[in-house]
Amino acid sequence: MKSSGNTFWQKLWKQKALVLMSLPFIIYVIIFKYIPLWGWLMAFQNYWPGNSFFEQTWVGLENFRLLLSDPVFFDVLRNTLAMSVIKLLSGMFFSILLALVLNEVRFAKFKKITQTISYLPHFISWVVGANLVMNALSTNGIVNDLLLNLGIVDSPIMFMGIPKLFWWIVGASHVWKTVGFGAILYLASIVSISPSLYEAAVIDGASRLQRIRYITLPALKPVIIILLIINVGRLMNMGFQQIYLLSNGRVIEYSRIFRIFELDFGLKMMRYSFATAAGIFRSLVSIVLVFSANQIAKMMGEERLI
Repeated sequence: MKSSGNTFWQKLWKQKALVLMSLPFIIYVIIFKYIPLWGWLMAFQNYWPGNSFFEQTWVGLENFRLLLSDPVFFDVLRNTLAMSVIKLLSGMFFSILLALVLNEVRFAKFKKITQTISYLPHFISWVVGANLVMNALSTNGIVNDLLLNLGIVDSPIMFMGIPKLFWWIVGASHVWKTVGFGAILYLASIVSISPSLYEAAVIDGASRLQRIRYITLPALKPVIIILLIINVGRLMNMGFQQIYLLSNGRVIEYSRIFRIFELDFGLKMMRYSFATAAGIFRSLVSIVLVFSANQIAKMMGEERLI
């Protein structure tokens, strides 16, 4: 009887082509994701660039205490989670909705044009995208012009200067930029559904809405859950470029997320250890979120990552 070790290496050799294709990505992850983790030691030091790394003063958990006692910490945590949840739920909802609508369109040319238009913003950088959003929402932008012409408002609204609107502006601009790409992922799953299921449903007299409810959505359920688990793990890391470029002094209380907090209160103030502690906290929360989401899916008997 062959040992399990030999069996493993034999299987690995049979799949050597796949291993070689994966090798560059494995090397990339090791170099840029795992090796830099040694820098986490700075969170336990009073780090200063002028000294050798091993000559720094060790302060234990002092930087984490400073982080948790910072007066803006909980506002930053609130903003980060709130905007990330809005972006996650709205992005998935409208991507699924667009995929369902496009799947039901029978006019192929119109379907292709709509899909192309919805997908184009994905290729625009947030440097350009943020300027488009700010111009559209300015006092003389297209949104205010439309509201004035329809008689909905009497005077222009300064959308980008109203703090409580900022979260929803971020969510709406995220949907505009990502809905087309997200829809493609769900359309790919819809294409794999057997046409015979739809044919049988039509014979039984099922309407389009009933076919969507009882065939399409259940088939999409595993994909939706897997993507949801993955994105839950990214809640603490979503949208730095977008939010940083859309933010301004008038809405800073609602726009400051963890990465901006690390930049403003850490790196810009040369508090490198503090910024590292904030980054570690963000990473640990992300790990807890993704494992919690995966465990909940497991308990409910749904698809999961592991």
